[in-house]
Amino acid sequence: MASDDERSVDELFAELPEKWRQSLEEAGLGLTELRRVAAGPDGMRRVRTILAEFSEPAPGGRTARAGYGGVTPVWPWARLFLVAAVSAVVCLGASLFIGKAAALVGLLLALPVFWVAFKTRDTRGASVARYVTAAAYLVLVLVGSAFANSWYLHLRGTEQTVTVVAPAHQWTHGTRETYCRVRLRDGSVHEVVANKDDCADAAGRTVTAVVDPAGHYEPALGTRSAIGGVPEGYLCLGAAALLVLAPATAVVMGRRRYGRTAGAAR
Repeated sequence: MASDDERSVDELFAELPEKWRQSLEEAGLGLTELRRVAAGPDGMRRVRTILAEFSEPAPGGRTARAGYGGVTPVWPWARLFLVAAVSAVVCLGASLFIGKAAALVGLLLALPVFWVAFKTRDTRGASVARYVTAAAYLVLVLVGSAFANSWYLHLRGTEQTVTVVAPAHQWTHGTRETYCRVRLRDGSVHEVVANKDDCADAAGRTVTAVVDPAGHYEPALGTRSAIGGVPEGYLCLGAAALLVLAPATAVVMGRRRYGRTAGAAR
């Protein structure tokens, strides 16, 4: 068998997997361009350097998917961001109807998010970007579904005087749970977001509560400043930022690395 030094550009190019050849073509380093590089000073060494970038093993010794070291396409990462963002919005929207159980919706929608994440190309920084995106999504749906009620009341809730009524009792996992309830000014009765220490024994007492004027979320006992959820809100804002930045960084890093390889061919 001929050594690398003896083989022609055509032979070296033909030995590359089809996906790697396509990556080279997409980046303007197809066979015609490689022949031009080979015809110049120290041409074959430069050609082998370029091809080596497209034949490196992926991090961890895995076989490369779609040409590790090749140009990073934007669409797979944009698709990952869109799928994750839409799934998170659906989960938070579901909290309007099923409350904290919307976390289950978010976990179910995590399946397509993870699938799309691992369909992205193995380029520099891709592995970290995948895991950061997945972690940011999980933070958004798990923390967001738990605190969406509090955040909404912070923004849209109004304080009013309500009357504590007899609590409701339910059996959960073999335990009798007590849920405090209040009567609003319009006469409707609602369970509160979270029980207070003595609300179950305060039937007939008037207290302050933050109420959703639209009726989407249950009222919270106390004033707006006592609702809580502010640290968790900043946590989710950070997760949302990472959901955008992680895919964008993977694209930039992959293209920057490829730009150095392409520059060597000029």
